[in-house]
Amino acid sequence: MAAPPVAWLKPGLSRLLGEFLRFGVVGTAGFLVDVAVLTGAMAAGAGPYGGRVLSYLAAATATWALNRHWTFRHRGKPASASRQWLLFLLVNLIGFAINYGTYAALLGSLPLVRAYPALGVAAGSIAGLAGNFLLSRRIVFAASRAQAAAGP
Repeated sequence: MAAPPVAWLKPGLSRLLGEFLRFGVVGTAGFLVDVAVLTGAMAAGAGPYGGRVLSYLAAATATWALNRHWTFRHRGKPASASRQWLLFLLVNLIGFAINYGTYAALLGSLPLVRAYPALGVAAGSIAGLAGNFLLSRRIVFAASRAQAAAGP
């Protein structure tokens, strides 16, 4: 039987890859929350821009909770939930700017995205993924000093 595909990686890199993959799974769940809330908000009359702000906040809260309890649970003693949630929202504003900017640009320029706003949500989510992962890992869910000394 063949070894798992990441067995040849150094432990630190394997751990980093595992976190990134879990972060991606959590992001997919966040995408589903984002689209569901956007659809509901638009049906309630919020419009595609205001609805997206609401859907982003709902998705960010869901992804923070999943990342806290699954993706980064091993990275040391977590901060208080309310402080960590606020920090998560603050540092992910960069990812949000990329995410929302991509969404707005596509919504404003492509009739297909105007007809199917979920396509813009998907493009925005992908655009903000890397920045959100790095900021979340380094700032929001930072490892304890002992864990940081052990590697990535």
